[in-house]
Amino acid sequence: MSKQTHATSDEISDLADDARALMSATADVAGEKVGDARKRLAAALERAKEVASRIRDKAVAGAKATDEAVHEHPYQAMAVALAVGAVIGYLVARRGSRNRD
Repeated sequence: MSKQTHATSDEISDLADDARALMSATADVAGEKVGDARKRLAAALERAKEVASRIRDKAVAGAKATDEAVHEHPYQAMAVALAVGAVIGYLVARRGSRNRD
């Protein structure tokens, strides 16, 4: 995984830990509103776990598919990378020459 993916995963884990700590801290607080809020928070945490799991699974599947495609068609993959690089280089050079005017 990339650094950004790890950072996002760490931030989500920290958020979940903070939410669990909040739920623990309010466990002895009586009141209907607090109880409802705790239930909603628990449900939101479960939904977030499911969504994060699905996103992670899709990212892994996409990476595997890309890896397989590159291994099956290495020359085409290099040609696509070269073409994308050339287009980006052209656009950057064009923007740079426009800024000098």
